[in-house]
Amino acid sequence: MKKLSFIITFVFLSILFVQAQQAKYVFYFIGDGMGVNQVLGTEMYRSELKGEIGITPLLFTQFPFATVATTFSATNGVTDSAAAGTALATGNKTKNGTLGMKKDLETKINSVAAWAKDKGCRVGIGTSVSVDHATPAAFYAHQAQRSSYYNVGLDLIKANYDFYAGSDFLDPTNKKGGDGSSESLYTLVDKAGYSVARGYKDYQKKAKKSDKMILLQPSSATDVSAIPYAIDRKKGDMTLAEITRAGINFLSKDLSKGFFLMVEGGKIDWACHSNDAATAFNEVVDLDDAIKVAYEFYEQHPDETLIVVTADHETGGIVLGKGPYTLNLQALKSQKVSESDYTRIINNLRKKYKNQVSWEVIKQSLKDNFGFWDSIQLNEKQEARLKKVYDESFGGQKVDLQKSEYQQDEPLASEAKKILNDIALVGWTSGGHSGGYVPVFAIGAGAELFQGRIDNTEIPVKIAEAAGYPN
Repeated sequence: MKKLSFIITFVFLSILFVQAQQAKYVFYFIGDGMGVNQVLGTEMYRSELKGEIGITPLLFTQFPFATVATTFSATNGVTDSAAAGTALATGNKTKNGTLGMKKDLETKINSVAAWAKDKGCRVGIGTSVSVDHATPAAFYAHQAQRSSYYNVGLDLIKANYDFYAGSDFLDPTNKKGGDGSSESLYTLVDKAGYSVARGYKDYQKKAKKSDKMILLQPSSATDVSAIPYAIDRKKGDMTLAEITRAGINFLSKDLSKGFFLMVEGGKIDWACHSNDAATAFNEVVDLDDAIKVAYEFYEQHPDETLIVVTADHETGGIVLGKGPYTLNLQALKSQKVSESDYTRIINNLRKKYKNQVSWEVIKQSLKDNFGFWDSIQLNEKQEARLKKVYDESFGGQKVDLQKSEYQQDEPLASEAKKILNDIALVGWTSGGHSGGYVPVFAIGAGAELFQGRIDNTEIPVKIAEAAGYPN
């Protein structure tokens, strides 16, 4: 009898222990395009800024559990963001370009966000790019083609999550695939009971009286595709940290339910597609700043919070070193703007001088924005490269823009970036994705599940196990 009583007591206490260790509050951070070297390069860059050789750790790299994950899709050794997002969201491999569906392009599959909602948790999805982009969409949409942005927006409404945040919708009126009769997504989200806030200050005004929220960047923003790069940020621009803070605030309206919040640092990928090292490292730091906001919450609820940080794939095949056994990453601090923002600066100079921009004006602009002939000394060959591109770009003939996945840049902006990369001894193997490992970091309730090499499909399953989501 005593033995039976002991067994019952042990089982009861074991159940209580398991329940106490479940993750009630889950943060899932995804650095789009953030491979191992994007993270390591950022930490080495931070160290060189202090005049040291080594690393200055980011917050998330100090989490107690860390591993790497494979990223291949169901049909390709190198994945795209839609298939990778679907793997990270649903635990299923699929065909490149596909969101929330199996590779047969017919079978719909739900995500860990939907599993959290089924358990009764509040759910939020945030990103630094558009709310209908591949990674965020993988958590709520079911589309054979990731570019079906209007239909993705309709799926966003159907998913009925509590909080969404990003730059904007890419195709709110179905211009791409409609006949002009489609109802605006802005109208439809209003009918569905969502409040739309334009910027963090507007969010603060509307949050208390809103049952569901979509946070978009201020209407004054000129680019709906994404919030500005961290390196280009100006006062009033929305930030990923603000998106994270708003998400926590809104989902915490009823903490008894628990919550799931996915936040994507989407523009790490964009910077890496254009091989812009300085901009990419700043984007990784920006993601870390958003994670710091979640970590503040974790410190208040350490036994019930899980934070997982990973990436969907690596972009650009970044190389830390180009032959000599050294790096000069500190040179990147002389770059004050992204390649795309320097394109804007050149365009403004073209308008100001009616396309008759002198070499002296361009040299001053390069000095101001890249430190050339000031903090960065150029050799004759490097200066000749810049002068050649200048002569070709301002010689009266048609300018061929340098195209990457998400940008079309002035040749001079591209050349300046390449020269600074060379000086920093940072190399790139492509302007696309690679099949390299991505890092995985975790802290909190259930974080011990993230050990040993894993596949990206295992990550949402492990999150569900840690949080007790039905799946």
